[in-house]
Amino acid sequence: MIADGLLLVDKEPGCTSHDVVQRARRLLRQKRIGHCGTLDPDATGLLLLTLGQATRLTRFLIHAPKVYEGRIRFGVATDTYDAAGKVIAERPTDELSESAVDAAMARFVGTYEQALPPFSAHKVGGVKFYELARRGEEVPEATKEITVAELVRTGPLADATAPFRLACTSGTYARAIAHELGAALGCGAHLAALRRTAIGPFAVESALAIDEIARRREAGEPLAGSWLALDDVPLPFEDLVVDVAQERRLRSGQTVLGQGLGAAAGDWVRLIDRRGGLVAVGSVAERVGAGAVAVVQPRIVFRPEPDVVISPRT
Repeated sequence: MIADGLLLVDKEPGCTSHDVVQRARRLLRQKRIGHCGTLDPDATGLLLLTLGQATRLTRFLIHAPKVYEGRIRFGVATDTYDAAGKVIAERPTDELSESAVDAAMARFVGTYEQALPPFSAHKVGGVKFYELARRGEEVPEATKEITVAELVRTGPLADATAPFRLACTSGTYARAIAHELGAALGCGAHLAALRRTAIGPFAVESALAIDEIARRREAGEPLAGSWLALDDVPLPFEDLVVDVAQERRLRSGQTVLGQGLGAAAGDWVRLIDRRGGLVAVGSVAERVGAGAVAVVQPRIVFRPEPDVVISPRT
């Protein structure tokens, strides 16, 4: 397996995203590994790992929209807004109905400022919110703009618990939505379970658990759809095919001209050779000739050779 690319991992509960990265480093003997969006320790599902030169694509993948499935428990609020926290309030749910839950969920669809949970990694003065919260210190109020494209109940309300699906922008706190939903319904709530099912075009069905990756590596078996080589990683912007002369210019940091691009000035462009190999990622510096031609400046240039080649067993 070439170590420049994207690995789709199905994260299991009980470990942090950093734990998964560390194990992947040892397993693949690859120092350069990043991830495209954390999951809380108790959450499961899709975690994208960038390896080798593909770590330079993390900035583009980390902002992809996310889809989650999970369960919300009504009537019990916790300090962390999830099942791992301390119970801070309990209220009856005898009169809670599915129609009331659905109506409340609908009000969370749209773009708005979400209040960040006190137990979060957001920093103030270099200190993370959860560090202040654990010390019993006051956590300042902070918000961030999010967009919720979908929040729907996916099954019956039973035992004060409802399954749901959430489609949202990167950085959205699902547990904060659960907490706020409970507050809106007047009974309190917390996130009982969460599983990330998609990140942009990537689906958890293509991912493998880290133990299965280890087993396949030991057996010399392919990782199938859970591995995408650098050239095959989709990016959320246009492609420009370059010839040999343009490729030489890009590799020396010089601009190239592209025709037929719809990208505006400042937009990113994926620059590939005629075989589909990823040469660089650039941006449109300007459009000339009444906008018919784009001047593209390389911003990230990739070496033609991989960082390292990992054999099935080493």
